[in-house]
Amino acid sequence: MKKNLRKIRHVRVRRKLKGTVQRLRLCVFRSGKHIYAQVVNDEKANTLAAASTLDKEFKQKGIKSTNKDAAFLVGKMIADKAKKAGVSKVCFDRGGYKFHGKVKRLSEGAKEGGLIF
Repeated sequence: MKKNLRKIRHVRVRRKLKGTVQRLRLCVFRSGKHIYAQVVNDEKANTLAAASTLDKEFKQKGIKSTNKDAAFLVGKMIADKAKKAGVSKVCFDRGGYKFHGKVKRLSEGAKEGGLIF
């Protein structure tokens, strides 16, 4: 039931957001153990950068993958990878999740890393 409600909210959010060449979409997926983020160009249907708590860079830090600090670090990692791909402006797609906790910390990390929302 909860999963279906999240999908409905995500569809509602996606009606308003679209990743264009000028402003790509930074989308978030959160599972019970991990958090994932990717920068997507919806016009060309391709992913330019991706980061998650499963990356080797993250595992070297030794942080538990289920807390807010992990989400903040993933935000910084996605910002670095997006900068290397030539992306500076994004629109934030929270994926149907509430904008608090891990999702909020991920966006703060991305902002601190240099992405403009």
